[in-house]
Amino acid sequence: MKKGTLFLIPVPLADNAAHKSFTPFLVDTINSIKTYIVENEKTARKFLKEAGIKTPQSELVIHDYGKHKRGMSMSPYFEELNKGIDVGLMSEAGCPGVADPGAEIVAEAHKRNVKVVPLVGPNAMLQALMSSGFNGQSYAFTGYLPIDKGDRVQRIKDLENLSQRYRQTQLFMETPFRNNHLFEDILKNCQPTTMLCVACNINAEDEFIKTLPISLWRKEKVDFHKKPTVFLIYKGK
Repeated sequence: MKKGTLFLIPVPLADNAAHKSFTPFLVDTINSIKTYIVENEKTARKFLKEAGIKTPQSELVIHDYGKHKRGMSMSPYFEELNKGIDVGLMSEAGCPGVADPGAEIVAEAHKRNVKVVPLVGPNAMLQALMSSGFNGQSYAFTGYLPIDKGDRVQRIKDLENLSQRYRQTQLFMETPFRNNHLFEDILKNCQPTTMLCVACNINAEDEFIKTLPISLWRKEKVDFHKKPTVFLIYKGK
């Protein structure tokens, strides 16, 4: 029996950003699928409603892949796919599998010879890179930096050195309630000429994206507390 296809369905990054996030193919796809694997069922159902799903939500099959379900057997998530039924994978926000636990589902799909189809949609890391003005041909996304202050400071310096050595843009992020602490550590430990881009609340109504050298950032008064933010540094010379 031919197996179903796993569609990777991006979700808006912010409230009131649905109209920026949908493509006609995405809308057509969700209206052809009745089974989903999701990180958060409430978020997923809200997204499907905003996207214009015509299937009654009571008819949908929603598999929860939240943090309390990880580490368990993968088999339940692939029952429909093994029967030839297409399934959609959604994260809490942005693209499934990118800085997202859905990558485990995708990896298992490849092991089981299930076709994977990524759909176009919002991605905070790529949108931050696009708007930074930094090198888009060589870049690295580190994810979250260490929580320990000493380790975090050392990682910032390491990333700055890597950027200078390879002319490579370095992207990283932090839990939103620690953004201001990370920002302060960047300003204190990077060289004045190093370039820093801060991309905050991408796609939201109060989106903030700005690139300046560290020396000028030190004169800015900004607050990124509890706002999804991507930090990018570039030391090209």
